[in-house]
Amino acid sequence: PVAPVPDVPEPSPAARVLRFGEGALATPANAITVARLLLAIPTLVLIEDRGASWLTVSLWFVLSCTDGVDGWVARRDGTTRSGAFLDPLADKFLCVGGFVALASRNSVSFLPVLLIAGREVAISAYRTAAGRRGISLPARQLGKWKTVVQLVAVGIVILPPIREQWVHDTAVWVAVAFTLLSALDIVLRGTRATPAPGSAPDPASG
Repeated sequence: PVAPVPDVPEPSPAARVLRFGEGALATPANAITVARLLLAIPTLVLIEDRGASWLTVSLWFVLSCTDGVDGWVARRDGTTRSGAFLDPLADKFLCVGGFVALASRNSVSFLPVLLIAGREVAISAYRTAAGRRGISLPARQLGKWKTVVQLVAVGIVILPPIREQWVHDTAVWVAVAFTLLSALDIVLRGTRATPAPGSAPDPASG
C-alpha cells in the first residue's frame, strides 16, 4: 500500500517573505499613493470649478478606490515607514480638500468643513504629543470608516442626479459625526494608555 502523504501546512502570514523592509521608499504602494496625491490636485480644481458633474464624480471614484488599493499592496509587499506617513497624508489632503472645494462654491456650509479640518489638525498634534510620551495610537476600524464616510459624503454632493440640498447636508453632517467620534476614541485611548519606555510610536491614520 502507498503511504499517505502528510498534509503540509501552508505558511502563516507572518512567515511570508516580504518584498520590502520598513525603510523602503520606492515601493508600488507608495507609487499608487503619490499618484493619488497628484491626481487629487486637478480633481479638486474641477470640483471647485464645476461642482457636480460626471467627470468630477468619476475622478473622485477612482481616487477613492485607490485608497484601498495602496493599503492592500502595502500589506502584500510589506508596510513601510514612508507609506505609513504618505497614505494618511493623501487621505487627509483628499478629504479635507474635497470639502473645502465644495464650501468655496457654497455647495456646503463652512461650519462642517471647519470641524473636519480642525479635527485633523488637532488629532495630528495630539498623536505627536502622545508619541513623545511613548504612547502609540494606531488607527482602528472607526478611523478607517471615518475616511470612507468622508469620501462618500463628497461623492454624494458632486453626483449630478442628487441635487436636493438636504441630502447633501445630511451626508456631510454624518461625515462630521464619524470624524468627531473617531477623534473622541483616539483621545480616550490616549488618556488611558500607559507610556512604554523606549518605544517608538507607529505613525497611523484615522
